[in-house]
Amino acid sequence: MDVLRTPDERFADLPDFPFAPHYVDVAAEGTPSLRMHYLDEGPRDGTPVVLLHGEPTWSYLYRTMVPPLVATGHRVLVPDLVGFGRSDKPTAVTDYTYARHVAWVHAWFEAVGVRDATIFVQDWGSLIGLRLAAEQDHLVGRIMVANGFLPTGDRPPSPAFRAWRGLARWSPVFPAGRIVATATVERVPAPVRAAYDAPFPSARYQAGARAFPRLVPTSPDDPATPANRAAWESLGRWEKPLLAVFGRNDPILGKADARLIRHVPGAAGQPHARIRGGHFVQEDCGPELAQRLIAWG
Repeated sequence: MDVLRTPDERFADLPDFPFAPHYVDVAAEGTPSLRMHYLDEGPRDGTPVVLLHGEPTWSYLYRTMVPPLVATGHRVLVPDLVGFGRSDKPTAVTDYTYARHVAWVHAWFEAVGVRDATIFVQDWGSLIGLRLAAEQDHLVGRIMVANGFLPTGDRPPSPAFRAWRGLARWSPVFPAGRIVATATVERVPAPVRAAYDAPFPSARYQAGARAFPRLVPTSPDDPATPANRAAWESLGRWEKPLLAVFGRNDPILGKADARLIRHVPGAAGQPHARIRGGHFVQEDCGPELAQRLIAWG
């Protein structure tokens, strides 16, 4: 497995990102040990909150949520998925599988010693985090979901998703900052767009981002479908709290909260909301999401 590591200087002087890097080694079946980066802010004995990003973002997406959560006494941990941010980046698209991503994040949880955490999940953070909650429920005490879901291969992909999958696979360029900016309601300034581009000095670093859309299970014969169906059944018995706060301006996932809320017992009676934000609702409404999580208790 050929693996790249983004040079540290790419992450110097990013706007509103003063956080120190932390690293652990993780592995999955069939892979060597890889270095995974994460933020670890706030008191070590604080109630843990884990923020999981999706594609093509990294922990920078949560820069406006971390400070208010830390200010209320939480220990806030934000990993970069393998292939993203300051984490190691295997260079072949085939190096990435859904099962490996779940295993890498599970290994990260074990390495940092977090248990009974509140997890905030969005985009692929939801596909990984909801699987992990269902399969390793001792790690997760509460779930807050924003613009994400757990697909089980029962529904064909929408035209918009097929177009996105084609773009990720075939486009000669894949500019992360511009992708984020097209899926928000607020304007994303050029320095912020550049920060989203920072992990990817060249196309060779982007295999993980290119891989994600084709790893979403969209048919019964997808290799991830059996595990996701089992996880969905488990979530149908999930009694711990689940809160959905979605950016309503997301044309693909803005209404995906309804099925989750109906299906998960722990979602009953929670203060769910749809707020003014796009798919990357953390970029649009980070402080509001943090305050809603804090108020949730």
